Amino acid sequence: MNEKTAFAERLATAMRSAGYEPRPAVLEREFNLRYWGKPVTLQGVRRWLCGETLPKQEKLQVLAEWLGVEPQALRYGEAAGLQIREARGRWEASISGEERQVLQRYLALPVAQRKVVAQVIEAFSQAYGTHPDESGEASEGG
Repeated sequence: MNEKTAFAERLATAMRSAGYEPRPAVLEREFNLRYWGKPVTLQGVRRWLCGETLPKQEKLQVLAEWLGVEPQALRYGEAAGLQIREARGRWEASISGEERQVLQRYLALPVAQRKVVAQVIEAFSQAYGTHPDESGEASEGG
């Protein structure tokens, strides 16, 4: 089985698990409700479900969030998702209770408001020349 076919099967399984029928019309409607960019077409999502094409990373992120699965597991299979969850568990253990509460509140916001918050954070980050290093800690830009 090639990677596109395997992705199509994982996508259909994730849709069923989330309570959706894996049909192009359902996928098109639900995806476009959550995606900030140019809407995808019925033909485009049909290609995902038929294993003809793979979504771009930004679209994969939206699919994964909507369906409640790890993006890596959706794209590459469960083994990849397990490795990412282990790394994420270490990262989550390092944040404070207050930071966790802020993140939970952010995630509870509607998509449009999350986009605004993300833009504000990005503007502050650029203004102060800070960016996270590989460990997730903020470092001063030079």
